[in-house]
Amino acid sequence: MGEPDLSRLLLEASRVLGAEMVADLHERGFPDARPGHAALFMHIDRRSGTRLTDLARRARMTKQGMMLLVDDLEQRGYVRRVPDPEDTRAKVVRLTARGRRFVAEARRTAAAVESRTRRELGSRRYEALRDSLEQLIGVREETVSE
Repeated sequence: MGEPDLSRLLLEASRVLGAEMVADLHERGFPDARPGHAALFMHIDRRSGTRLTDLARRARMTKQGMMLLVDDLEQRGYVRRVPDPEDTRAKVVRLTARGRRFVAEARRTAAAVESRTRRELGSRRYEALRDSLEQLIGVREETVSE
């Protein structure tokens, strides 16, 4: 068997780093944290909230998939749906106090994971990795949006 392809390496790295973040979040008092929750937390407007359709678009998910995620996080007490002040027919997904605490802890956890990764790789390799990933993402996003 040959070397793993790039997509497998990227997926595995994402899985390992995500598992590390989840373990840290468990220790910080959020035992129900899951890697998949990031799709909402990374894309929600923390102050005003975000419509479900916008969350789905930003996360590149279907509306149905995002609705299931919002339902799950609402049951866990992280978000709530409220009427949109600009359109009373629509709903906005907002963070609860628990959700805001979670986001703050997730930021700290992400910083700790990045710091550990930088130490393991060394600053030059870490920066080269980040630069390469940002370049790949930028090139791919330009291709997709054309």
